[in-house]
Amino acid sequence: MVSSPSAGDHSALPCTEETRPLTASRTFQSHPPGGRKASSRHRASLRKAPPSPARRGRADRPSSRIALLLLALVCLIPAARGETLQIELAGGEEVSVERYPAGGDRLLWFPTATGPQEADRRLAAALAELGFEVWLADLHAALFLPAVPSSMERIPDTLVAGLIERALADRRRLFLLAPDRGVVAALRGAHRYQQDHPDGPPIGGLITLSPQLFVATPEPGREGRLWPVVRHTNLPIYLLQPENSPWRWKLQTTLPALREGGSTLFVQLLPGVRDRFYYRPDATAAERELAERLPRLIVRSMRWLEPYGQELRLPPPLKRRGGEVVGGGNAPRSLRPYRGDPHPPALRLPTLDGTILDLEALKGHVVLVNFWASWCPPCVHEMPSMERLSKRFAGRPFTILAVNMAESRETVEAFLETKVEVGFPILLDADGDALRRWKVFAFPTSYLIDARGDIRYALFGAIDWDTPEVHQVVERLLAEGRPPSG
Repeated sequence: MVSSPSAGDHSALPCTEETRPLTASRTFQSHPPGGRKASSRHRASLRKAPPSPARRGRADRPSSRIALLLLALVCLIPAARGETLQIELAGGEEVSVERYPAGGDRLLWFPTATGPQEADRRLAAALAELGFEVWLADLHAALFLPAVPSSMERIPDTLVAGLIERALADRRRLFLLAPDRGVVAALRGAHRYQQDHPDGPPIGGLITLSPQLFVATPEPGREGRLWPVVRHTNLPIYLLQPENSPWRWKLQTTLPALREGGSTLFVQLLPGVRDRFYYRPDATAAERELAERLPRLIVRSMRWLEPYGQELRLPPPLKRRGGEVVGGGNAPRSLRPYRGDPHPPALRLPTLDGTILDLEALKGHVVLVNFWASWCPPCVHEMPSMERLSKRFAGRPFTILAVNMAESRETVEAFLETKVEVGFPILLDADGDALRRWKVFAFPTSYLIDARGDIRYALFGAIDWDTPEVHQVVERLLAEGRPPSG
């Protein structure tokens, strides 16, 4: 059993600038009103964690490059599987679990929306080596569901609650681990377990990576709808959030919602990495390095949660209509008429050369406003077609404004020099204010504005902009903006 970290105990993972939790002084550690405060010993561990300059730049060293190459080769080797348990639940369902035995606390792992990955098995084996038993559950197979993201919405809370009950049967301390869409199944199952077993062993807490807590991606300009359980959970939660992710910008919505039910929250930003960084086939050197350290980061997350998961917590009741709540699918990606407020928010940002560009000054032009990031593959994929569209309408009152999401000037310039060459203006939204005002939910998101300054079309996701359909839309908007002849 691992104790809470003291002021001098940071052996699980060095608490550097790259990895330390965001504390109360930066508004990301929170307690519910009237909730339990951390002990003075635990608060000391929040304060006394200086950054380690020795870690900076180490990926540039030859030895580090060799280590990362060896790690990449190791990742190609299939991971050893744990022993398979067929767990029969009270309702008669049978769930296949890969068990990685160890003597310490237990971690019940709900894998990604596409089912268990080889990277999951490597992580589970590494956690077992560190002394933590892992149960890697295959919920898709238990219900004969395809390994696709939408299947996560069809997993009954009763099945997950039954699995939690079995994992707690020997009263070993239990933590839940759930990335991306798996977090909703974990939260619903934990809520059901707490309601059904008010006097049973408590759940130690939930660790989640890149949680996707919204029912679906809304149309551009509209607010996303959270799953109801988000506002009704009171589990202690440690949230690991990659920096290069659209979900990072939704924390201002998800964190207050999670607090409503009484959750104690810790949020840790992971700089320089994307969602699914630990099993991406196109992982960068920084992502491969963090993947190597992820097992110890998970262990450290459990240590932070430990003081808050000792007491029984009965969560607020959750209304269930007809059993499961299922979200609708996303509409096909295409340039569609905009149904929100047609008046665009302010957009006044610097370009790469420092010139301030104001959307208001482009009245009389048809303007395509595109929100993008260099780490977003769909954004990069559509940029050449945007450049062709720009050239097609060169000399006419048509402008493309590509708003970059909170990356440094140097990063954007290096990207344009080495990856994609474009001639239209790149705007720098350094602090994400424009992204929030425009309610950008996914990357890329685009708005097509007519000559009067009204939003007429919008979409999220990448498309080919150099097509007859798009040309016709732009031509029509340009025609509307011409002064009448005669």
